[in-house]
Amino acid sequence: MTRGRQPPASLRRKVGERQPRKTLVILCEGRRTEPEYLDALRRDREIHDVAAVDIRIEGSASGAVPLTLVRRALEIRERARREQSEIDEIWCVYDVEWPKHHPALVEARDLAQRNGINLAVSNPCFELWLVLHFRDYRRFLDNEQARRVRREHDGSADKGIDGTVYMPQKRDAARRAAALDRFHQQNSTCVPDDNPSSGMHRLIASVLPPQT
Repeated sequence: MTRGRQPPASLRRKVGERQPRKTLVILCEGRRTEPEYLDALRRDREIHDVAAVDIRIEGSASGAVPLTLVRRALEIRERARREQSEIDEIWCVYDVEWPKHHPALVEARDLAQRNGINLAVSNPCFELWLVLHFRDYRRFLDNEQARRVRREHDGSADKGIDGTVYMPQKRDAARRAAALDRFHQQNSTCVPDDNPSSGMHRLIASVLPPQT
C-alpha cells in the first residue's frame, strides 16, 4: 500500500482469515427497494462469510439512469486502482422500465461489457425479481403490473423490503431468473425486449457459496 489516504475499511483485505472474502461494490438506481434488498443480502447468514459487500447508492432523489451508473462504476474502479484498494467485482443494478424505457440502455450495456463491469438488469423493474422469489413468471408486464403482482405475494403496501421474507427464497428466485435468461437466449431476445427478465441471479451466484 502506498502512503497517503487509506481505502475504506470495507475495501481492505482482512488479515488472518481462513478464507479470503470477496469484496463487491454495488451501485443501484433505486432509493429504497433495491438498497434494502441488497442490505438484507449482505447481512444474510449464508452470504456474510463469503462476500464483504459495499453498497453505494448513486444518483439524485429521482434515481440515476443506467449509463450514469456504469460511468460512475468506471470512476470507482479507477480510483480503487490509484489507491490500491481491493475490489473484486463492481455491479450496477438497474431497471429497463416499461412502458417508457430508460435512455441509452444498449450503450450502458456495451460500455459495461467492454470494461468488465457486471450488470444485474431487471426488465421491467426490480419488482419482477421480487416476484420470482415466490413463483415463475413468463408473461410480459409493465412496472405497475409488476408492483401489483409483488404486492399479491408479500402483502407489501409500499416499496419497503422485509429481508426475512425474501432471503430464504433467494436460490429459488435465482433459478427462475436463470430459466428466463435461457428462454430469451433461445429466442434471441435482448434488452429492452427481454421482458420479463432479471440478471440478479448472476449477482446471487457471485456471492452464494455452492450447494453441497
